[in-house]
Amino acid sequence: MKTLLLVDGSSYLYRAFHAMPDLRNRLNEPTGAIQGVLNMLRRLHKDYPADYSACIFDAKGKTFRDDIYPEYKANRASMPDDLRAQVEPLHEAIRAMGWPLIVEPGVEADDVIGTLAKLAEAQGMRVIISTGDKDIAQLVNPNVTLVNTMSNEVLDIAGVTNKFGLPPERIIDYLMLIGDTSDNVPGVEKVGPKTAVKWLQQYGSLDNIIAHADEISGVVGENLRKALTWLPTARQLITIKCDCPLQETWQDLEPKPIDREKLIQLFEHFEFKSWRRELDQMGEFSAPATSTPSQPISSSAAETQATVSYQAHLDRKYTSIQTFTDLQAWLEKMQQAELVCLDCETDALDPMQAHIVGLAFSIHPGEAVYVPLAHDYFDSPEQIKREQALQLLKPMLENPAIKKVGQNLKFDQHIFANHGIQLAGVVHDTLLQSYVFESHMPHNMDSMAMRHLGIQTISFEQVAGKGAKQVGFQQVDVETATEYAAEDADVTLQLHYAMYPVVARDSKLDFIYRQIELPCAQVLFVMERNGVLIDQHMLHRQSNEIGAKLLELEHKAYELAGQPFNLGSPKQLQEILFGKLGIKPTKKTPTGAPSTDEDVLQELALDYPLPKVLLEYRGLAKLKSTYTDKLPRMINPHTGRVHTSYNQAVAITGRLASSEPNLQNIPVRTAEGRRIREAFIAPAGHHIVSADYSQIELRIMAHLSQDQGMLNAFTNNEDIHRATAAEIFSCSREAVTSEQRRYAKVINFGLIYGMSAFGLAQNLNIERSAAQSYIERYFARYPGVRAYMQDTRESAKQHGYVETLFGRRLWVPEINSSNGMRRAGAERAAINAPMQGTAADLIKLAMIAVQNWLNQQGLNSKLIMQVHDELVLEVPDHELALVRQQLPLLMQNVAKLDVPLLAELGAGSNWEAAH
Repeated sequence: MKTLLLVDGSSYLYRAFHAMPDLRNRLNEPTGAIQGVLNMLRRLHKDYPADYSACIFDAKGKTFRDDIYPEYKANRASMPDDLRAQVEPLHEAIRAMGWPLIVEPGVEADDVIGTLAKLAEAQGMRVIISTGDKDIAQLVNPNVTLVNTMSNEVLDIAGVTNKFGLPPERIIDYLMLIGDTSDNVPGVEKVGPKTAVKWLQQYGSLDNIIAHADEISGVVGENLRKALTWLPTARQLITIKCDCPLQETWQDLEPKPIDREKLIQLFEHFEFKSWRRELDQMGEFSAPATSTPSQPISSSAAETQATVSYQAHLDRKYTSIQTFTDLQAWLEKMQQAELVCLDCETDALDPMQAHIVGLAFSIHPGEAVYVPLAHDYFDSPEQIKREQALQLLKPMLENPAIKKVGQNLKFDQHIFANHGIQLAGVVHDTLLQSYVFESHMPHNMDSMAMRHLGIQTISFEQVAGKGAKQVGFQQVDVETATEYAAEDADVTLQLHYAMYPVVARDSKLDFIYRQIELPCAQVLFVMERNGVLIDQHMLHRQSNEIGAKLLELEHKAYELAGQPFNLGSPKQLQEILFGKLGIKPTKKTPTGAPSTDEDVLQELALDYPLPKVLLEYRGLAKLKSTYTDKLPRMINPHTGRVHTSYNQAVAITGRLASSEPNLQNIPVRTAEGRRIREAFIAPAGHHIVSADYSQIELRIMAHLSQDQGMLNAFTNNEDIHRATAAEIFSCSREAVTSEQRRYAKVINFGLIYGMSAFGLAQNLNIERSAAQSYIERYFARYPGVRAYMQDTRESAKQHGYVETLFGRRLWVPEINSSNGMRRAGAERAAINAPMQGTAADLIKLAMIAVQNWLNQQGLNSKLIMQVHDELVLEVPDHELALVRQQLPLLMQNVAKLDVPLLAELGAGSNWEAAH
């Protein structure tokens, strides 16, 4: 069966324009929409090879719908100038890439797509339509499928039904009822999606709803009856015209050779450097005839690190294993395999408490098995007993010589540990490969499969349902579970073969992956397993005290407002602050209402007492709900401890994130926040030990900038803030006051985050001219820092990214934006990223070194937390002296910088006391 691929170019043009950053070439010409659409087209032909294809755009001028209804699309703003400037060059580039391009006057792109789809169906073809427009769902049938390249959504008949609650043949009825605000097509007043779906499910069609209009009561029924004369017009506007007279022949829609010279001219003009390089290296640029799925060029910058080149295995052989003999046979295969991909299906998502429902394995691309062990539903088939199967598999799972790969294997390690199995031999993890290879992209398996293999995977919601109707995996029938779980193992194995060669070819990526991320994942598993002891009684007392304080603040706010009001209601707060009290609003919400967000309240708190009270109230209320109330409920009943989850693949800079609970956000600048850390305690006979890198980002700045003044200060172990204050305030180090040192500290840290004179003036509550003077004196003292910042900005503008010391890359696409605020934000990010990213890698290397040392020495001390630049251990009293001596040395020697690293250590009965 031949395939026709149709692209709704107009839909993607607008979406790319609004989704992409404001990219520009050196002539200040906008390029973001061009880059976004070309990137999408490049990806499409690799993900969906086709015999015929076309990219369709709306023509200028009116269409037949304007004749039917003059107000059609009347509410749409005119095309922005920056977008209009990109349309013609985009069309040129699309044609040069070999894409047939259609612009048909008098009709819309949807109508051309509908006509071509119907013609293709009549020829027995399969049709794929790439669009972000919900209206086109009316065309879906067994031979027509929609794909949204920007969201990776695929809509076949089942997909449309799941998304809208209605099959494709009812989409026109649905749109007539709810209307289409983007096209200014009215529906039935007060009828939204829920009501429309309810009516159509009840009556079957809009015609039947109209026939029973008198039976529908209330305001909506009355509105329906009022709309009866309008609905036929709405049908004409909403229905896609599928009989447009077109000049194109099937031969016109065959893939064309690329116009290499034209592409070179366009790519050089618009400065698409990596695409221009590909033309030289490959001799072609994404010719439509290609059939190998590939990593798309990054839409977030002008260059990319590398591309995936892997031919996916689309033929599948998935089976379930339901006898012990068959499991033994597969075990023998795995013991001889070069690499085993495994995946656990569980009855819950809590890694410390979930249990295995089934196991999936793959050793060859395209082939996988699923071992159901605990499916429990009416008429469920006979399965191998879980304990019996795990006993058989345990030696293989614990054998370090049998190499394993998986997607986020840290989770699977926990699940196996819950069953007494210590998973070993983990040599690869596709989650971490993706994170190292393309940190700015999504790292879930479904997204990666579409991106690199061109495979649309089965989602969990498709097999288990969603929302209130979702069932546990143990209730999914074995046949469905086999397709889902075996696919997970197979696709993960193929992703490894697709991505790992890219990582291995780049020495920097390979170092980050093998020497940092993979071993760090093992340390995080141990830390998560260790958990931390919490004094729940102390937290209960703190919660009560905070509750009493909240009541006091509430009454105080009432007094200042002159009336009671809901402190959590933005609307009531707006009425009090900007109405009754007459305060001038400083910022508006997207809807145009005066904003009452935290930034606004902080600004108003300088002059008015009520905002200050509200800020204190909000801070305490968040502490209470997030920590003092919640932490006791999070204590694991089996271990008596709280076990956070550390997420490696979140922050582009490499920073770890923690969740359930989030340990990164416990405030330490307030007394109440510090008291919460007092509840993180050591058991009897132990101490909590905290080791924190001192001024790590400033030290990294000194190394990267090679500023001699900074290098000397750190090498001589001077107080960098006192030294800076002495220079800024032209006095001796001994004469520096505490207030002057505080100013210098704000300047030192503020400038590495790209703080401007305006920001510094706000932070220090001083005149802007004074702040500018301090900054000028700072740069006179540290000229190397100024040069580094300027070089970093220029490099970011040239390449679209900056790098950290260990090779992580942070993309800053808005570095050349014509929007001053966006450009300034990108410059700040560009300056800070190398410091923050390098600090993240250093703390990971420290964790690895410390855990290795604990293992080698056979100590009972445990790593229990990592927060920002700090490691926290639980140490038996008899090991305290040794840990005090060795821990700082381990942290300070993980890397050699041109300034010494310094780790400061404290110990106490609880986390706060250890500082």
